[in-house]
Amino acid sequence: MTQRPLPPFSAIRAFEAAARHLSFKGAAEELCVTPSAISHQVRTLEDHLGQPVFVRAANRLALTRAGEAYAGALSGIITALVAATDGAMAGASAGPFRVQATAAFNARWLVPRLERCPLREALSVTTAAGAPDTDFASNDADLIVHWCDSPIPGCHVLPMLKSVRFPVASPEVAARIRRPRDLLNEPLLRDQVLDCWADWFRAAGVAAPEEGLGGRFNANCDINLTAAERGQGVALAWDAIARATLVEGRLVRLFDIETAPKVIYSVAYPEARADDPRIAAMRDWLLLESMEDGTGADPVRIEAAQ
Repeated sequence: MTQRPLPPFSAIRAFEAAARHLSFKGAAEELCVTPSAISHQVRTLEDHLGQPVFVRAANRLALTRAGEAYAGALSGIITALVAATDGAMAGASAGPFRVQATAAFNARWLVPRLERCPLREALSVTTAAGAPDTDFASNDADLIVHWCDSPIPGCHVLPMLKSVRFPVASPEVAARIRRPRDLLNEPLLRDQVLDCWADWFRAAGVAAPEEGLGGRFNANCDINLTAAERGQGVALAWDAIARATLVEGRLVRLFDIETAPKVIYSVAYPEARADDPRIAAMRDWLLLESMEDGTGADPVRIEAAQ
């Protein structure tokens, strides 16, 4: 299914509040930001939609016809999300909410965002030795962050993160690499499952040696990223997972060349518990966080989940 572009959730939230108040100042007070921030987010939304959503004249704010229609459509979605979040927070005393995911997802995607998670006070996160166990009768989880997007009998599986891959290295290693073919002289850190180095070299126009690429295979991409941070070689990073590490400067991206995007994580939970408010809140938060990053895998399914 072709991914439809969606505006950032921050722009949607700012517009929805401004539409209710018919005031940037009122929206700013509600969201604890400045009126100029609301104005900037609304302009972002208008740029995305290709048309204005407000008419601004003489210090008054009015919705355009398109803005009024869009605000009406968003109202139900926002209300449902707030209700699900409130219900989840109210149910936090029911015990821990158990999430199982891979080491890379937990360490490099989930943990940096935990303070924004609506279930953070009740959350109990476990790290799977490999891919998370998909048998909810035995995995002791309420929800799993499923590797890729293969179906699970009796479960809802909603694609969450879609990502490209590109090489990364420590700043010291990166300093000596000038051309893509230079990587053939570096220790390559490779995944045991879904290793994409051959795909990347093809995209870069570099012919791999007849005897293969060589390199060292490790259990998962988190081990390889950690090894790359320590200068032990060059890893092929998933963009959606390595962003925070790159921003912190512990790793450096090498070249603009990347592999084709692939769904690497999905949200999965039992069909029988689809109405559980805590599952709904965690599901929606995970999907919205990925959408905000621009790495959401399937906006159509995200809308359906809400």
